Amino acid sequence: MIAETETSTSAKKAAEKKTNINAQHAREKDKEKVRGIFKYYEVPGGTFSFVYGPIYKGDSTERFDFEDGKVYSIPLGVAKHLNKNGWYPEHKHVVDEYGKSIAVIGTKHRRFGFQSLEFVDIDDLTPEGTPLATIEYGVGG
Repeated sequence: MIAETETSTSAKKAAEKKTNINAQHAREKDKEKVRGIFKYYEVPGGTFSFVYGPIYKGDSTERFDFEDGKVYSIPLGVAKHLNKNGWYPEHKHVVDEYGKSIAVIGTKHRRFGFQSLEFVDIDDLTPEGTPLATIEYGVGG
């Protein structure tokens, strides 16, 4: 019985240590600087500011100011945030299998994003969900 308890306790400690190592690795990766272009699809030529963090314990809140089309070096975690959260939904109504009308997300309109100028894991910077529409203004629009 004691051997089982010791084995169980050591297995839990090993799992916790592995989780802490993985979390530390993710934190370090998210802090690595990446170079890229900020794209402000919603207001071409405009400026965009936001406050980011803290994501990990001990991190502080940071303010970021961007101008459309300019090149920036920012933490990878911020670049991922810009690409995964910079959209708003356009809802549409569909009829479910019971004949009831329900609202669903029809299109995701992209407000802003960050185009990397370096090689990174494409899954980290690709916006989630499809389809994704960009807002473009033409002459007279």
